[in-house]
Amino acid sequence: MNKGKKAAMYIFLTICSLLSVFPLYYMACAATNKSVDVSRGKLIPGTYLVENFKTLIANQDLSRALWNSFRNATVLTLICLLVCSLAGYGFEIYHDKGKDIVFAILLTAMMVPFAAIMIPLFRMFSKLKMVNTMAAFMLPSISTPFMIMMFRQASRSFPHDIIEAARLDGLSEIGIFFRMFIPTMKSTYAAALIITFMNAWNNYMWPKVILQTNSSITMPMLVANLLSGYVVDYGMLMLGVLICTIPTVIIFFFFQKSFAEGITGAVK
Repeated sequence: MNKGKKAAMYIFLTICSLLSVFPLYYMACAATNKSVDVSRGKLIPGTYLVENFKTLIANQDLSRALWNSFRNATVLTLICLLVCSLAGYGFEIYHDKGKDIVFAILLTAMMVPFAAIMIPLFRMFSKLKMVNTMAAFMLPSISTPFMIMMFRQASRSFPHDIIEAARLDGLSEIGIFFRMFIPTMKSTYAAALIITFMNAWNNYMWPKVILQTNSSITMPMLVANLLSGYVVDYGMLMLGVLICTIPTVIIFFFFQKSFAEGITGAVK
């Protein structure tokens, strides 16, 4: 590659990077400006951050929303990782034609949008008197076809010789999974953790339907409430969006390296 093509490539990639980062920069700047400045398209940081924060906590229960979102996302992520990894491991290690049929049905379920099953799910949980409970929030998401497929693909790279050796040494099947499979697949678990946590944290539609009390408010619901007034305070709104974004950004950057390795290993 000559110098001209190389320079053009770097310029193109730089422009794409700036375009990708600009919405985040604009959100951060808008969180520090007055609503009128945001409406005017001001692109430099202001000095109104503290006032926007005071207005936000005065109008919304920010601490409760943060706690509910963090608790729901953390518990759901842990349960989902355990259930889906067990299912993916079982589909691959204990392989037979019957399991292939069940797995094909699971993959078919990926094509059904959640909006199509939301009303039947709500009616079912309503009859079971589980509305406004964490169980109703988590049950539709603790096992997803995508996560099961991801762990099944990762299980294909797990050496079967190790499993046979462990069985000869007297290690139980559960022991093989917890003491050998999980430590070996740390990168896959990290990738699944990021995806599951982000989906659970950003989930708006189902919590809005099934969690109907003010005490159950989550961060996406809080951000939506900021848009429900007759006059929208865009500075306060952008600050709410920024606060809602920070936890997922921290999780992603903390597991970034393992995420790349896990995704690569899962699709080999």
